[in-house]
Amino acid sequence: MTRATIMFIAVLGVTACSPPVPDSGAGVGFNDYNSYQEQPYAQPPLGFDPNAAAAAIDRSQGIGAPLPATVAPINTTDANRARGDAPTSIKSESGETDFVTSGVSDEQEFAAVSARETIESDKARIERNRATYTIDQPVAVPTRKGDAGPNIVEFALLTSHPVGTEMYKRSSILLSNPDKACAKYASPDLAQEAFLAAGGPDRDRKNLDPDGDGYACYWDPAPFRAALQ
Repeated sequence: MTRATIMFIAVLGVTACSPPVPDSGAGVGFNDYNSYQEQPYAQPPLGFDPNAAAAAIDRSQGIGAPLPATVAPINTTDANRARGDAPTSIKSESGETDFVTSGVSDEQEFAAVSARETIESDKARIERNRATYTIDQPVAVPTRKGDAGPNIVEFALLTSHPVGTEMYKRSSILLSNPDKACAKYASPDLAQEAFLAAGGPDRDRKNLDPDGDGYACYWDPAPFRAALQ
């Protein structure tokens, strides 16, 4: 036998042992690609399935809850429709949440809202709400108990001269030390109140205003005047 004949026989043997090459146009497991597309399970489901997502989350956490077969549709007409934990005394109003398996409100669903609400019902609800409005009218501030004494704020607003300006005559003879007299009061405001209650500013029986400006113990009316402005 010639060398060419031997090589030809060897090629035929290798070809006979090789598996047949599949037809890529026939599809995987089908006679052709058209039959593959016609199978219902060949097409992926359309849209987002909240139940499938919830089940997938449960399975990832090891809970392994089975997927529900179906999700009950939202009932928009039955008065006894699912309303979550809301008391039965609460009326169904626009925007009320219908809790179903997915726990999603139907207030964004046009069909659900339009089935129970109209422009007329919205208008009637607004009018009912307006009828229940209560407007509190302002009243005079009540007089607190113990306010019968001098009002230093009123005195500050009735005066205009600055601190240190002599407005009232004082005796040159000091019967007591003004600093010790002022030390009896916790603040200049309290000292001014006591000064006015004892006959001030015309008289200074407690020796709280030796310079005669009408302001006891370094009390300053300027902050009260500034607050008015």
